[in-house]
Amino acid sequence: MSDANHPLALAAALTRRAEQLCIGLEQGIADIYELVTPVTAELLLWWFGDDACQSRTFNFHPGQRQAILNVIVAHEVLDRPNLKDLYQQVCADALLEGTRLNDVAQAKHDHPKYCLKMATGTGKTWVLQALLVWQLLNKTAALDEGRDDPRFTRRFLIVAPGLIVYERLLDAFLGKENEDKSRDFASSDIASYAELFTPPARRERIAQFVRGNVCQKQEIGLKATGNGMIAITNWHLLSEAEEEAEQEEAEWVDTPGMVADAARVAYDVLPLTPGRATGNSLDVLDRRWARGNILSYLADLPDLMVFNDEAHHIHELKKEGETTEVEWQKSLSIIAEGKGRRFVQMDFSATPYNDVGGGRNRRKVYFPHIVVDFDLKDAMRLGLVKSLVLDKRKEVGALPILEFKAERDADGNVRLSEGQRVMLRAGLQKLRKLEADFTRIDATRHPKMLVVCEDTTVSPLVAQFLRDEGLHDEDVLTVDSGRKAELGEKQWAPLRQRLFNVDKHAQPRVIVSVLMLREGFDVNNICVIVPLRSSQAQILLEQTIGRGLRLMWRDPEYADIKRENRERINRGEEPGSLIDILSIVEHPAFQSFYDELMREGLVGETGDDDEGSSTGDLIPAELRDDYEKYDFAIPFILRETEENVEHLPINVAALSPFSAMSRAKLADLLGKGDTFTSQDLQSSTLFGDYRVDGVAMNVSGYNELLSRLTRRVSQALNQPLPKGNRIAPHLDRPYLQLNTAALAMALDDYIRERLFDEPFEPFEDEGWRLLLLQPVLDHIVKIFGLALVRAEEHTTSGQTEVRHRRLSEVTRLMVRESASLEVSKCIYTRLPYPTRSGGLERAFIEWARLDADVEAFCKISENRHDFARLRYVKDDGMPAFYIPDFLVRTADAIYLVETKAQEQASHPNVQRKLKAATTWCERINALEPELRGDRAWHYALVGESLFRDWREKGARLGELLAFSRARAMPTVQSQGGLAL
Repeated sequence: MSDANHPLALAAALTRRAEQLCIGLEQGIADIYELVTPVTAELLLWWFGDDACQSRTFNFHPGQRQAILNVIVAHEVLDRPNLKDLYQQVCADALLEGTRLNDVAQAKHDHPKYCLKMATGTGKTWVLQALLVWQLLNKTAALDEGRDDPRFTRRFLIVAPGLIVYERLLDAFLGKENEDKSRDFASSDIASYAELFTPPARRERIAQFVRGNVCQKQEIGLKATGNGMIAITNWHLLSEAEEEAEQEEAEWVDTPGMVADAARVAYDVLPLTPGRATGNSLDVLDRRWARGNILSYLADLPDLMVFNDEAHHIHELKKEGETTEVEWQKSLSIIAEGKGRRFVQMDFSATPYNDVGGGRNRRKVYFPHIVVDFDLKDAMRLGLVKSLVLDKRKEVGALPILEFKAERDADGNVRLSEGQRVMLRAGLQKLRKLEADFTRIDATRHPKMLVVCEDTTVSPLVAQFLRDEGLHDEDVLTVDSGRKAELGEKQWAPLRQRLFNVDKHAQPRVIVSVLMLREGFDVNNICVIVPLRSSQAQILLEQTIGRGLRLMWRDPEYADIKRENRERINRGEEPGSLIDILSIVEHPAFQSFYDELMREGLVGETGDDDEGSSTGDLIPAELRDDYEKYDFAIPFILRETEENVEHLPINVAALSPFSAMSRAKLADLLGKGDTFTSQDLQSSTLFGDYRVDGVAMNVSGYNELLSRLTRRVSQALNQPLPKGNRIAPHLDRPYLQLNTAALAMALDDYIRERLFDEPFEPFEDEGWRLLLLQPVLDHIVKIFGLALVRAEEHTTSGQTEVRHRRLSEVTRLMVRESASLEVSKCIYTRLPYPTRSGGLERAFIEWARLDADVEAFCKISENRHDFARLRYVKDDGMPAFYIPDFLVRTADAIYLVETKAQEQASHPNVQRKLKAATTWCERINALEPELRGDRAWHYALVGESLFRDWREKGARLGELLAFSRARAMPTVQSQGGLAL
């Protein structure tokens, strides 16, 4: 399919354009850096540059990255004022397809407008926040420079489709709500993930703006904000005002041929009379006034960027050839009027399309302004969401389609059909199995089942049926709504806390809903979905599945088994476990949706056989009974003893005099009219430039010379800071910061009493000029430099404070039975090794287990033993952490062991790790023996070929480690102590 005929032609063309401009983005050399503002360039390098990404825990995944880049290219680089112009710039041919040209030329697209199609559970909120930071920082920079850049704004309106998403957005920007209704900003995304969103120098400014300018829906237009705004609301606040305006307009009919009704005229002309009898209660009047004011306030703003979360709520209904705008698109048009390109609309949705037609003619019509497409298939391939399996049951498949709907008798009474009962029992059976299996590996994980009913008359019957099947009242949570899938504040408040914390508690086990939870229900533990709705609408099917897509097992130790599940599903096989698998009990209405995903190898099937384990071959490796004798206590130096240096008085009488030449010969060297330049032999630094010509001199005399000589002696022992981009090379750390007056007095005494081994008067016969001669100057600097060092008195204060962390603090590891070994001499009963390229680590475990020289050993878990990490500086200069592979204890030493393939052992970063670990071991070995287990600590880098060679020749592992241990480079001090 060509781009012109592609339903997402704009997204495809923009992605290609962005990819071309961003070649070299990670290295900071992409073309896009030259096409954006300096602020955007800084953000791009921080978000996507290799150095920044490798130094932090969280980063944007490929889908989020593409969304951010496509928007920046479309809005900042291409800088088009409306949707039609954007099409003409990147994919003009697409405008010739069907009615697309007429669609994009409509007035509602006459401003910058972008839709981001991103699968549920793939982090749309992070993209929203990143784009907000991009806009805010650019606008702030423009204002600071006195520029007006219409592409950027500091005013934002974030719109949620309902209360669930609204609360989630408040949590993201303001933090979680406390019991006293206040919010903890430290728990907000802006604060929690500050290292991701903003470079360090700009974080405080972003935090201050967010804390001071976020307006909840009841505060819009009323709260005083500082040169900007982040207003968060749900669309009902504006759509109700719009509906009332339409209703009032419809009630007024101009009929000149009829006599006007007096009551109607009075109602329209006279002021409203408060009172319930007239339909004008004070509450109603207050709400009307507030809504009207909010719409007017937003319309009067000079610029605004609107973020629509779950933007499929703003769509069109086509009926009998007419196009009707629904929800609050009209309100957006009112707000946008007069702003032109300064009104920007940013829509986010996993399902940005309308279902058009029926039966076999049913098709999707996508929104025309979609600028990026990161769909469910992409997210599943990357493992960003749960994998899907269709739970096919023989008894379910044998039932007629009609029995999947609730039954109604002649009086209209509703009861569950037999098909629905079978589906519920199947889901409940799967849930119970998951609960039992998951508890064995982690008792804090609580899988949940979601039942989606066809209407609110069915949900109470489902809840009762589940109770009849053995569930308690607290096991079932019913979340229903009868009006626009929305609850009022009073009904919502008691449900909110329980619903948002459902992952943390064993109850409820089952959640029953109609449409209330079709979006924004961001919990991770939905593992089973029973869809009792018979709707064929594709958008409802995708939204239903979306409720269970978020990952439940995010820990890195489960990545391997989840990857294998995806590979098995892709091959058409059943998954080996149900770790991060979403099981959907089969429903005929979902078959076409499944077929599409199955053809691409993205959906698997499970049958009636529930004999296997839901967790595959995952088993816990617990602490053995006598683990204490095999434990490792890793010392961490919290505070070292402080060394103080004091300068004792210099004994001038003990200093050596100048004996190379007599004073008479030195006087002969002076002559007349000669120029003397003093230069330090070590640093080549010029000391001075003096012309000696009788009484005419460039210095005032001996006192000035003495002052400069004092400074020169102290500078001779300076310790320069390391050179670098941020440190000027000429900045020194003075060796002697105090008592320069005492040094000057000592120099004066030495010159007068000891320099020439006889009394010397500098002012007599201008004798001080002798001090300008190079040999004399060098002697004075050398003698006093040594005297200062010898006069140092080194004392220590305080004690070294050491804290020990034990590997046994992690009481168990989750390992795969097929990729682990039973071990002895270890705190755990089993140790894992990588399923890919893990042969060397497996061989090391086997050798350590059998070698009598090894008293104890353990493989360090990168995921669980995160405290056992060492800091090092990478080859590119960025700081990083790493964790060695093993800890091994022998009779006389403890080894940090890193096993590497031979070709990797010489990699620059591996060598840098070696140096950092060696330095760490030196510091540990300087401690008292009892603080380091009465053994020396060493770092051993073991290459694979050396490992195989020694093992084949029957050597001991302890011998190999002693041979492979890293040794510190000899220093001047250590060489001076050698007995040669």
